[in-house]
Amino acid sequence: MSIDSRPVISGLDHVVVLVENIEVGAKAYELLLERSPSWRSEGDSSKTILFTLDNMSLELMAPVGDTPTARRIREVIGQSGEGLASLCFRVGDIERAYRRLDRLALKPDPIAEVESRNPDSGASLHWKRTRAATDLTRGVRMFFLELAGERPHSAATSASSILGLDHVVISTEDPERAAALYGARLGLDMALDRSHHEWGQLMFFRCGDLIVEVVKRPVADLTHDKLWGLSWRVADIDATRARLVAAGIKVSEVRVGRKPGTRVMSVRDGTCGAHTLLLERTAPGSSFS
Repeated sequence: MSIDSRPVISGLDHVVVLVENIEVGAKAYELLLERSPSWRSEGDSSKTILFTLDNMSLELMAPVGDTPTARRIREVIGQSGEGLASLCFRVGDIERAYRRLDRLALKPDPIAEVESRNPDSGASLHWKRTRAATDLTRGVRMFFLELAGERPHSAATSASSILGLDHVVISTEDPERAAALYGARLGLDMALDRSHHEWGQLMFFRCGDLIVEVVKRPVADLTHDKLWGLSWRVADIDATRARLVAAGIKVSEVRVGRKPGTRVMSVRDGTCGAHTLLLERTAPGSSFS
């Protein structure tokens, strides 16, 4: 039987950041994004808060109680600290996505129907999901979701709020196998593959209107691939920098990005362990830093 080669992934639905304290994490990202949370929920193992922008959502997750899941979350935070935990891709047909993942030997979990209820509003969200086996996705936890409806968006609280995600960065020690995973198996379109003596090998895969960037750095000590960081789009990087500096957040100077037509700066704290870059496009079509 032939494998259906049509793309099943329509975009990056959300990324998950594990935090020790959900309210502290929410305040940090309210300040960074200059947006208000769009969703809250609590189960028997975790509390979650969502920030939903135009092209994806950021999910903060903190452990609650003493269930096996809560203990696993605390164990991960204890070993690696707060930070990025998983990628969640959006699909239009979860059954088709499951069949493709299964045929590609990525051992997906059985499809589960999930409900999230917001205790503040009483509203609920519904979706179906599956997860590929982490040892077969090179150590990066990957979920695949079919949403029953759109999430509410996070309201901007200033004129210098973050616009959306530009790219998510994954570090690898084996670019050939990583390219096979994200390109041939997951069906993302490789937009660029280049090497630089200071940066290493950089591969860019289109995922909706943002980029999954896979990097092999010149010096790295990885036993498996690792979710590394996030790059957020801003309209005015100078105004955003001034706002963050005034709030006491440590940031770098603004510099020219690796991609012509971009300016970038690094955010050095206040991100709950996620390596963070802010990017301004100064020329049309400048989509990579």
